[in-house]
Amino acid sequence: MSLVRPQELPYSPISRATIQEHVYGRIREMILNGDIEPGRTVTVSSLSEAFGVSAMPVREALHRLVAEKALTVVAGRSVGIPPLSAERLDDLRRVRCEIEGMATEWAAAAITPAQLRHLEELIAIMDAAKAEKDRARYVPANRDFHFTIYKAAASPALMAIIESLWLQIGPYINLLKETDNWTSANRDHKAIHAALLGKDAAAARQSLQADIEQAAKSLAGLLDI
Repeated sequence: MSLVRPQELPYSPISRATIQEHVYGRIREMILNGDIEPGRTVTVSSLSEAFGVSAMPVREALHRLVAEKALTVVAGRSVGIPPLSAERLDDLRRVRCEIEGMATEWAAAAITPAQLRHLEELIAIMDAAKAEKDRARYVPANRDFHFTIYKAAASPALMAIIESLWLQIGPYINLLKETDNWTSANRDHKAIHAALLGKDAAAARQSLQADIEQAAKSLAGLLDI
């Protein structure tokens, strides 16, 4: 039996950049899924231990996320979700209404039948999650619903802006489990889907903006800001 030499294997070594991107992606998902809740902190050492990597790629990923305003340095090597003031919430609300509304309007002309069917499936999942009060199931379905629409707009530049906005507001959206926001959200989702199905760009944008406005209103009440 002969020994297979490293140069004969059809794989390339994992580069430092690949590890760093992987760690960045994992932490990013944690933020969007609400795994790092507002008011709680994480450390470089805890993340490197959880991911089974050295501190360096974790530190580099955290630097990127701090620069993107998704995280903030709390103390020493600890980071957390930036606090949400009334002014910041209102700013994010206004920008989201414009940017995500624009993406939804563009999507109305380009969304495919397969994407429309996927939106319908996600609405069913969110309806079931609401009935079961299963926020852990609702949150990713809600994000998938929105980003299916934004991807249909076929604008990488617009998508990059939207992703940045969601990194900043996502952890707080997840707090809405303490409110009845998902009732109005599901109603708005159905209106968005119906408008997209009918290629009604203006109605789709209006319903999407109503969803954002209601979420912001609920958050302001929840956080008493």
